[in-house]
Amino acid sequence: MYKVMLVDDEPIIVEGLSRSISWEKWNCRVVAAANDGLEGKTLIEEKRPDIVFMDICMPEMDGLSMIAAINSEFPDMEVCVLTGYRDFEYAKEAIRLGVTRFLLKPSNMEELEEAIGVMCKNLKKKGITGEEDDRQGEASAEREHESASSSFIVKNALRYIEENYTQKLTLGEVAEKTYVSQWHLSKLLNRHTGQSFSDILNHVRIEHAKELLKDPSLRIGDVSERVGFLDLAHFSRVFKKQEGVSANEYRNRVLGR
Repeated sequence: MYKVMLVDDEPIIVEGLSRSISWEKWNCRVVAAANDGLEGKTLIEEKRPDIVFMDICMPEMDGLSMIAAINSEFPDMEVCVLTGYRDFEYAKEAIRLGVTRFLLKPSNMEELEEAIGVMCKNLKKKGITGEEDDRQGEASAEREHESASSSFIVKNALRYIEENYTQKLTLGEVAEKTYVSQWHLSKLLNRHTGQSFSDILNHVRIEHAKELLKDPSLRIGDVSERVGFLDLAHFSRVFKKQEGVSANEYRNRVLGR
């Protein structure tokens, strides 16, 4: 049977979907429910459902980022958005990122069953019958929406790095903000930029350091600290590797123009 998961912060919606739909008719069963986005993502990773019904307006959750993460990390999963958020551009973007159906609350039974029917049909087309061992996995990772979802995740990750480079930033923290695993984010960053997370972070820090070095009142150690390096020696090594000269030489060259 196909495994179904429900994600909504309104318990009455979850209860209603669980009880009012004849899931057996579609060869489906509800295996889990979550009341917020982070719990939802954790359960999706654990249960690996075939079908997800989810709201996109919940506390502590960026709906589009969640959709992109699911589609990129689990490309065989079918997602139906069920929400009271009435914005055409948002709906269009959700569909571009891989959502099969975008339904507005309150949805009638006919709309819900049509969505289930389409998602089950799509799963069959992918060769997924609902058995535990028939998932295609990585072989199916380059589906139609995968590149859009992956690009969306990478763009968000790069923006988060740019906004937080002065902090003690880790791959795990950025992965959490983009709703994907560390391994998956690392793979996407490498695929889209050709660089590792640490290389990207160091590049951003050094670019900002170059701007700060134009201020002669700042010591090299001050610059290093301001852009997020905890150790001056490490900053010096990274700077020379990226720019081919030391930070001091760079400053003298720039200020001597």
